Amino acid sequence: MKKKIITYNVNGVRAALNKGLIQWLKAANPDVLCLQEIKAEKEQVDIAVFEELGYKYHYWYSAQKKGYSGVAILSKIKPDNVVYGCGIKAYDDEARILRADFGDISVISAYHPSGSSGDERQAFKMKWLDDFLNYVTKLQKERPKLIISGDYNICHKAIDIHNPKSNANTSGFLPEEREWFDKFVEAGWVDSFRHFNQEPHQYSWWSYRAGSRGKNLGWRIDYNMVTKNLQSQLKRSAILPDALHSDHCPVLLEIEF
Repeated sequence: MKKKIITYNVNGVRAALNKGLIQWLKAANPDVLCLQEIKAEKEQVDIAVFEELGYKYHYWYSAQKKGYSGVAILSKIKPDNVVYGCGIKAYDDEARILRADFGDISVISAYHPSGSSGDERQAFKMKWLDDFLNYVTKLQKERPKLIISGDYNICHKAIDIHNPKSNANTSGFLPEEREWFDKFVEAGWVDSFRHFNQEPHQYSWWSYRAGSRGKNLGWRIDYNMVTKNLQSQLKRSAILPDALHSDHCPVLLEIEF
C-alpha cells in the first residue's frame, strides 16, 4: 500500500499553527508527518487539533533548553515501537533524533545541527555528522529498511543552492560537509527527491532576508533519505513550496509500505 511521508522543519510548531498549519495538514494529508525544530514541550501544543485530523499517534521529543530544537512524529498508523534519541547525551539533550518502527520499516525524524552561528557549533556539527553516520550504520544491522526524514542543514550539490560560488565557504555548503554527504550516499542511501527530479531551482529553505523566497534564492537542505533496499518502492517525491508556515517548506515522499 502506498504511504505518504512528509518532512517539515516548522521553525516553531506554535508559530506554524498560528499561520495555518492545520488547514495545510488537512489538505496535504500525509500518513506520517516528521517535524523538526518544534521549539516546544508537548504540553504547550494543542494536541487535539492534530488528533481531530486522525493523527492519533504522536510523539514529541523536546530539547532540554526551552524553545529550542526538538523533533516530532505524527502518524495515522500505529507504530510497533518508538525510540527517543540516539544514546549520545550531547545530541539527545538537543532532541535531534526520533524513530518510529512500522513493521520492517523505520521512519526517523532528524534535525541536524546548524553551524552558521560560529566555529564552536560548526565543530559540533562535524562531530555530529560522523557520529550520526556511525549511528545509522549500526542501526541498519538491526533495522535494515530506514527512512531518515529531516533537516540535514547541508546542500549536497551545486544544483541544491541558488548561488554555489558565493556560498562556497558558507556553513551548509562547505566542502567538508558536502564530502560527508557523498560518503553518506556511498554508504547505501538514496536521495528520494533526486531519484525523481533532476531539475535545478528546487529548494526547501529561504533566508528571511532580502525577499529571498519571492525570488526563489533558496537552499535544498531538507531530505527524505532512504536505504537502497527501499529504492524500488519509491513512488513519488515533491517539494511543497506553497506551504508558508516557516522559512522551510515541506518535502513529500510517497512509498510502497
